[in-house]
Amino acid sequence: MHDGDLLILKDSEVRTLLAGREAEIIKCVQSAYEAHAKGESAFPHSSFLRFPNNGNNRIIALPAYLGGEYDLAGIKWVASFPANLERGFNRATAVIILNSAKTGRPSAMLEGSAISAKRTAGSAVLAAQWLCKKDVARVGIIGAGVINFEIISFLMATRPGIKSFVVYDRDPQRAHGLREKCEDVFNGIEVRVATDTREVLRSCSLISLATTALEPHIFDLSECAHGTVVLHVSLRDLSPEVILHCDNIADDIDSVCRAQTSVHLAEQYVGNRDFIRCALSEILLGVKPARNGCDVTVFSPFGMGILDLALAKLTCDLALREGRGSIVASFC
Repeated sequence: MHDGDLLILKDSEVRTLLAGREAEIIKCVQSAYEAHAKGESAFPHSSFLRFPNNGNNRIIALPAYLGGEYDLAGIKWVASFPANLERGFNRATAVIILNSAKTGRPSAMLEGSAISAKRTAGSAVLAAQWLCKKDVARVGIIGAGVINFEIISFLMATRPGIKSFVVYDRDPQRAHGLREKCEDVFNGIEVRVATDTREVLRSCSLISLATTALEPHIFDLSECAHGTVVLHVSLRDLSPEVILHCDNIADDIDSVCRAQTSVHLAEQYVGNRDFIRCALSEILLGVKPARNGCDVTVFSPFGMGILDLALAKLTCDLALREGRGSIVASFC
């Protein structure tokens, strides 16, 4: 490609290029976190476009720059429309645009929903690798959507000791659908559908929350075993009182303390951020210990745009190497 050409990758091409690369994606996510911790990134707060007549729908813009080995800028424009599930569509769709950090000219445009889902799963499973015990055999899943299926896939690819999952969704049909999908894809895996969230909390020491909740619906974690790790991917499931009684890790503290996340509500409740122990990158770099002895550790990842850039670049590099995608010559 020449400067000014534009690589276009549609959803099916992105998914083909990233299939089976879970370990590589986790390394990509980790390198982006570490670059951020070293000051080699920039990302203004994401912007939320909300609709006056429908509070459930939103489109979010995440601009970012990622330096180090990447040295590129870009933006993700991601739409979340929960009612799409009833229409037979995925809840989220996205477009990612990459720009040269030298000229500012666009170099790639990708359908970004797969990248968004996989970087989210990669971030969550990276956190699990550092925060939870190595001998976890059963994982709790609350929310039977695309993100939690990706998290299951990443866990299965990187933690062979996991043998079973306990799944809950407020829509039992979706929970059973996820069970059937997992049993079809992963040989020998056991998936049990739970009747409520409490059953998941008391039976699993690693739990992933990836729901469409707009406000807290879990008000008690006392049934969790000591050392439980909660991957709070959807960010709004836990009450502020619950957050304040946990060991809290974020991907970026400033980012997660906004947009009425559970962590933001907790900050508003106590008037400070002292309850957030550290960012995940501090653990990755050895600045902070992985655990502090608290009963429950909660990882709350707001979803940094630098992760989308890192994974989009990996995808584009693979596409150029394998001759996939369409190139619009002299787009600029």
